[in-house]
Amino acid sequence: MQRYFINESLSDDHQITLPKDVAHHFVTVLRANEGDQCELVLNDHQAYQCTLIDVEHAIVQVQKQLKQNAELPLQVTLACGLPKTKDKPELIVQKGTELGVTEVIFFESDRSVSHWNNGKQSKKIARLQKIADGAAEQSHRNLIPQIKYLPNLATLLEEVQADKKVVAWEESAKQGETSRLAQMLNDSHPNEKWLAIFGPEGGLSEQEISQMKTYQVQPVGLGPRILRTETAPLYFMSAVSFATELNH
Repeated sequence: MQRYFINESLSDDHQITLPKDVAHHFVTVLRANEGDQCELVLNDHQAYQCTLIDVEHAIVQVQKQLKQNAELPLQVTLACGLPKTKDKPELIVQKGTELGVTEVIFFESDRSVSHWNNGKQSKKIARLQKIADGAAEQSHRNLIPQIKYLPNLATLLEEVQADKKVVAWEESAKQGETSRLAQMLNDSHPNEKWLAIFGPEGGLSEQEISQMKTYQVQPVGLGPRILRTETAPLYFMSAVSFATELNH
């Protein structure tokens, strides 16, 4: 069943007039008729099953609240050094959303080849946010991840607060460190906020790793293989899902 996110509260009569873009997709593109159903996630982050009762005015009647919640037990922010090509941020956002991320932040790392100047930033974030919106609907999330840009690692470390902070560092894997992430996830608690930091192509610099130690960011290995900049965040999200949702 098609799911949409709309920024409205549940009214007393349980009727909702669909926003123009949602109405266009549901009524015009999908050719919905009276009696057809969809799912709406309102601004309380709850999903509701709805029935179309007025095609002309795109009005739906809320039938019931849906109990299932597709959100991860942890609130995960992925912070990624800007990759070289535009398709990699799009992949991270789309697949990260499907895997349950709460927020994705792109920042300019010491070894970032790509740079988003002031004119590009808002357009790029708007496009990535749209990708997150669509992926959240497709994967039946209860919230839409927020996509942000920060100019550097220092700003990221200063502004983003989390209960646990980790950095995927390839040197940890080379040194044989294989269990720290598993141990941290095993010790996690529901609704904890996690910040996971990933470097761009070429990895993070020694200076950046030293800078993160000041903020109690724990270096973790993601197995013995060296992962691409777009693969590592998705590996991490899969590990979080396995540890907190499937391994119980």
